[in-house]
Amino acid sequence: MITRIPSVALVAASVLLTGCGGGALAATDHASAPTSASSSASSPSPSPSPSPSSEISAEAAPRQLPGVGPKMLARIPAATEQVVLVTGRGANSPLSTLALYERTDDGWEQTVSWAAHNALKGWSDHHMAGDLRSPVGVYSLTDAGGLLKDPGTKLSYDHGSGFVSPGTGFEGEPLAGSFDYVIAINYNRQPGTSPLDWTRPLGSSRGGGIWIHVDHGGPTHGCVSIAEDHMKELLRTLDPARHPVVVMGDAAALGH
Repeated sequence: MITRIPSVALVAASVLLTGCGGGALAATDHASAPTSASSSASSPSPSPSPSPSSEISAEAAPRQLPGVGPKMLARIPAATEQVVLVTGRGANSPLSTLALYERTDDGWEQTVSWAAHNALKGWSDHHMAGDLRSPVGVYSLTDAGGLLKDPGTKLSYDHGSGFVSPGTGFEGEPLAGSFDYVIAINYNRQPGTSPLDWTRPLGSSRGGGIWIHVDHGGPTHGCVSIAEDHMKELLRTLDPARHPVVVMGDAAALGH
């Protein structure tokens, strides 16, 4: 069982502070043409026959995660079969797209794509508490929760009154309902605990409480947000047996 913070007021303050911001070498082809015993040293060498093209057609190549470069791809665990790809419009933009990809025999296949918000000031590869930027990187997804009851997820789900979001957002929009459903992004947190857990392995200065949660119509403090119906669909789709991760950042950062 998950032990919740006993004081609702303390939990609310914690959420406001930290919830939403608070291998192998390539083989070289050495073509060797054995010398015939009947060949004369003075005989001109025959022109080599054209070799088959080594290029792989687009249809035959495994489908990759679009816009994700080799360094970021290398951070995705080999066992991962579900990727939530969040691509920001720009390094300083709060607008992004969230798409879900599943690994198949032919590579990565997109199943859904939705509009999303990220932090007010965009993205950072060294997120700090209060910088109003979402952290760039690859993070596992193991725990969820919310003010509303479990919609049918296979993730660990903490249903409780601590998931409150009072006040208004950066554009004056009400925040009520934003934490009806949340998925904890394992940035600076202890996996296997409630999204409300206060543990910060990197220290409190590096922020925490970075979640995927219900969109409130404006930028976040550090989280990623999507429409409520989409949150429920995502929760029902993610499967811990498939080791889901989120790959997130602005397009330029993801391309590295």
